Amino acid sequence: MHMNKNILVAPLNWGLGHATRCVPIIRAIIDSANNPIIASDGNALLYLKKEFPNLTFVELPSYNISYPLNGNHFKLKLLKDSPKIWSALRSEHTRLKTIIQEYAIDLVISDNRLGLFSDIVPTVFITHQLNVLSGSTTWLSTQLHAHFIKKFNYCWIPDYEENTLAGRLSNSENLKIDKVYIGPLSRLSYTQSTKFKYDLLILLSGPEPQRTVLENKLRKQLVGYTGKVLFVSGKMQGKQKVKKVGKITYYNYLTASGIQKALDRSKIVLCRSGYSTIMDLHQLRKKAFFIPTPGQFEQEYLAEYLEDKKIAPYSSQDEFTIQLLSKVDDYNGFSISQSFSTSTSISSTLEEAFSRVNENSEPIPNSLST
Repeated sequence: MHMNKNILVAPLNWGLGHATRCVPIIRAIIDSANNPIIASDGNALLYLKKEFPNLTFVELPSYNISYPLNGNHFKLKLLKDSPKIWSALRSEHTRLKTIIQEYAIDLVISDNRLGLFSDIVPTVFITHQLNVLSGSTTWLSTQLHAHFIKKFNYCWIPDYEENTLAGRLSNSENLKIDKVYIGPLSRLSYTQSTKFKYDLLILLSGPEPQRTVLENKLRKQLVGYTGKVLFVSGKMQGKQKVKKVGKITYYNYLTASGIQKALDRSKIVLCRSGYSTIMDLHQLRKKAFFIPTPGQFEQEYLAEYLEDKKIAPYSSQDEFTIQLLSKVDDYNGFSISQSFSTSTSISSTLEEAFSRVNENSEPIPNSLST
């Protein structure tokens, strides 16, 4: 790909996972002497501003996705919120036209922001969900998702093509679009560690109110826990804060370098079974225990899939007790081996994907304002 391209990178603001997995993409763009411009909203935008303070940022309309207190009502809540979500999709699509002109954008990389397709410049859609699980409505949700993906020029899938990390989520023979399996995306680097400072690392993330519900539950569960704990609550607002209470060290958030150190120094990780977190744990060969977000079929499926592969145990949020962490010893943990195939480095796979976009795209007008 020619250098000095302006590339818009736009992750969905749904928890922090979409933003964190865009970090290696942004780094690869910078390393290839191109110019990333970041577009998002809410905590995802806040996180990336802290990660890349010297880059250019653009705020997009918010989808305003939130969870009900009762996870069983999630599909009903999404149905109720669908008018404002559709409105946000139309607004971000309109906003994209302005952004392309204002920043002379050459390529758009959208991580699950459905409205960021364009007939002016090439667009890439990043997703690991070619099959969108939603219980009895899985066929419908998958078809709806595919309808939007087809509006983009390319689909990048952060997984292996065979022996997938996301199970059946990332495989679909029916999606007729130029697909590129770029391998799992992680902002972290593996360093072998045998000495642990913490017995348990708690990483919280995801939309409210379920993030707060789990935080409150875990704080109560930790009473009487004898091990050393690092507790990262995943609240991005304000400056970083640290507080130590007995053997528990609390942070409101950590940037990528802080997360790297925290994972390297921790024996077990307790977290949601979001795919971006799974990719980080896979990269670092960690042992984990998962608590899926109630009502989120994707996380529930991934937790079951990884338990079936004897990688990590899980529990529902309601049934979790701190004593269940002892089950981790019966599981193998994550590893990068024959079981998940092999992959070239993130940088080289992204470089190849960039080249495919460049080679197959229509010529981009010299002046985007005409």
